[in-house]
Parts: sequence; structure tokens; C-alpha cells
Amino acid sequence: MNHIQLKEMLKQFFNEDIGDGDLSSETIFSSKEKGSFTFYAKEEGIFCGADIIETGFHLLDPTLQITLLKEDGDELRKGDQIAVIEGSMRSLLSGERVILNLIQRMSGIATNARKAVELTKGTKAKICDTRKTMPGLRMLDKYAVRTGGAYNHRSGLYDCIMLKDNHIALAGSITKAVKLARSKISHTVKIEVEIETKEQLLEAIEAGADIIMFDNRTPEEIKAWLPLVPEHIATEASGGITLDNLQSYAKSGVEWISLGFLTHSVKALDISALVKRKDVEQ
Repeated sequence: MNHIQLKEMLKQFFNEDIGDGDLSSETIFSSKEKGSFTFYAKEEGIFCGADIIETGFHLLDPTLQITLLKEDGDELRKGDQIAVIEGSMRSLLSGERVILNLIQRMSGIATNARKAVELTKGTKAKICDTRKTMPGLRMLDKYAVRTGGAYNHRSGLYDCIMLKDNHIALAGSITKAVKLARSKISHTVKIEVEIETKEQLLEAIEAGADIIMFDNRTPEEIKAWLPLVPEHIATEASGGITLDNLQSYAKSGVEWISLGFLTHSVKALDISALVKRKDVEQ
């Protein structure tokens, strides 16, 4: 986690939400009134977001006292306490929504990632994410995927070449696209080629692809084509893969399975805050 970037992100999020001031909290509570929040899980899952809680609340108010009861990657059961934050009621209430939104999303992603990883046990397949993240939240989305035990695919358009159908069509062929790309990159950059047919697979191998992605292929097709791929070329399956059919793809023998649903359609984990003021539960 890049903590410098995290602080800048949180500043933007707080500026968007708080603006010129938290009218609700500032009209109800004085600057001297104290209270506490206890974040707790309302359903089972994997927790992710300890840095969000610590960095976020301290960004708003360095005097807040934060006690983390769970670490990133810990399993949560319904009712488990995650963290206790004590101090100014104004600061607690001003930061609550932004921080809860983020840790709920991140915990939902981590929970899905853990489920996917569990389903591939006993196979050689590794789970990774895609670029289908929420704009502005990619660092957090991908961190949550790692917290769940899965891996990150490329971080953006800048750290790996992926030649999709449009690139190939415009270049003229897989061979031409790979040749053009290879002539303009250093030895540290890999080239991944998306294929849909056996003919494209053979062409991608001949062209010297580093990674071959079986796009929207069935587990049976992948299993049949894998013996054609040299050991030095990594293989990946993507497209139309869900938790329901994931095991079939993992058993095909493919090395990597990229799942867009980990981040693009995540269900936030239900986490809430128990508020106390002057020892009276609200």
C-alpha cells in the first residue's frame, strides 16, 4: 500500500463529503464532546481496510485514539468487533461514512477473492484480478484482492502489453502485432496475447508471446489446447468465469484465471458502527 497516495486519496474523499464543514455534527455537538465508535461485522467475511481506519481518522483528527482488533486478511464472524475509535464526536461522525464505505468495499473484494482461492485448492491455477476496477480506487481494489489471497494482473496500461482482438485486427495479424510491440519495448515488459481459436493459439506461440489468454473458451477447449503451449509461455483463462464454474476451469490445467467480478460487481461486506456518547449507547 502506497501510504502517500492513500493520504492524497482520502483527502479528496473527505473534501468531497465534508466540503466547508459537517453541518449535522457541528450544529449538534460542541468541539469538546467525546464519544466512541466500535466497528463490527454484521456478516461473515474477510476484513480489509486497517490502513483506511488508521490513516483516515488520524487525517481528520490526530488526537483520536484507535484500537484495531482485526488485521487485514482476518476472518470475520457476525458480531465480531473490528476496531474502536475514541475522541471528538465531531471528528468521529465526519469520518464515519467515507471510511465505512471504503472498508466495506475492500472487505467485500477480499471476501470474494478468498472464496475463489479456496475453490482452486488442489490445482495449479492461481486467481488474479483485472483492470475492471472502480476508477480512482484501483490501488485499494487491488490491495483488497491480495488481502484475500489472490494476485494482481497488470496495474494499468503501462506495465504489460495485452494484445486484444482490436489490437490484432488493426495491426493485421497476431504475428504483426507481436513483432511491432516487441520492437519497441525493453526485455522487462511481457506481451500477452488474447486468443479464441486453435489457429490463433498456434500463431501466438510462433510469434513469441510471453502469455496466452484463452478468452471465453470452455474448460474442455483449454484442456485440449494446453499441450500445444510450450512450458515457457504462461497460460491464462478469462471471460465468463464465475464462482459456480471456477473449479472446472481450475481443473483444466491453466496456470492463471483472471476474474473481473472480483472488483467490477463486488457486494460490499456489511460493517456497521456502534456509537457511544457519555457512556450512553445511541
